[in-house]
Amino acid sequence: MKFNTSEVYNAAVISFKGKLRGGPDAQKFQDQIASFIDQGKKNIIVNMSDVSFVDSSGIGNIVRAFSTVKDAGGSLKLAGVTDKIDGLLSITKLNSVFQQFSSIDEAAKSFK
Repeated sequence: MKFNTSEVYNAAVISFKGKLRGGPDAQKFQDQIASFIDQGKKNIIVNMSDVSFVDSSGIGNIVRAFSTVKDAGGSLKLAGVTDKIDGLLSITKLNSVFQQFSSIDEAAKSFK
């Protein structure tokens, strides 16, 4: 579960690469979410365009981040969700929870 961060327009972006699972990197992700919130960055985009696999722990981490951001008065949106991940979100009914966009730009513009 590797990720990097960037900023675009008025949003902080976390871009995942590879497999999205639990483990030690999951805590780094949650710490990054907390850091963004502490810095007043409450518009957050999770870019999943380079994610090859997601397990239940990975989905749980995204849900936890969504709740953390929402509780802080912010918004977390998904970008670049592949068909495979979209199917998983549909099965778990989470597609009704997360706003999804085809690109980071589209997600960022939706915060306006």
